Amino acid sequence: MNTNHELRTTNHEIMIGILALQGAFAEHQKILEVLGQRTLLVKKPSQLKVIEGLVFCGGESTTIALLLKKYDFLKPLEDFVKNHPVLATCAGLIVLAKEVKGGKTCLPVLDVSVKRNAFGRQYDSFEENLDIVLLGSKPYPATFIRAPWIEKAGNDVDVLARYQKNIVAVKQGNIIGTSFHPELTKDTRFHQYFISLVRVKDKETKSNKSFNQQLITNNQ
Repeated sequence: MNTNHELRTTNHEIMIGILALQGAFAEHQKILEVLGQRTLLVKKPSQLKVIEGLVFCGGESTTIALLLKKYDFLKPLEDFVKNHPVLATCAGLIVLAKEVKGGKTCLPVLDVSVKRNAFGRQYDSFEENLDIVLLGSKPYPATFIRAPWIEKAGNDVDVLARYQKNIVAVKQGNIIGTSFHPELTKDTRFHQYFISLVRVKDKETKSNKSFNQQLITNNQ
């Protein structure tokens, strides 16, 4: 895992957006900027063109879904997530899920079935240490607030973490989904990992563009 100093010296060339229609976008932005990452609060679809990764933050999933439709985000976001890393936390996970028990789907790109408020209401919030291999051997302090859990995950979905046998974090291609709120802990490892994904994907994209441009040049 990169140290904070290493991240600060290499992250100036990429921009990570935080969907800022509703929810805990300020908390995500604060952590990313502490890590030296340039950020953009995304409030309109056109801003997706200038970012390399996107955070779907926690909040109220029904409200977020309504705002996405109101401001014509759905098609641009569907196109964006096909080629860019996305971190979806709590309500963000629900928004991207292909199946929502007790609710409606919104942008069904993540092959999971989620149950809303599975761990209880606001007063049932708690923090629990989780073993997440990709973050190293040290347990990760995960904060659960009106959290969903994942009841089923598709064949192409990697399970990253469980709590009491329930799936609470997954990865499918460029998409990471969590039941918990990584923006509400002082442990920055989840955001560091996401930054590393964005950097790798950005390098691949630029390399492919360069290769394709060279092919065009050679064929002229």
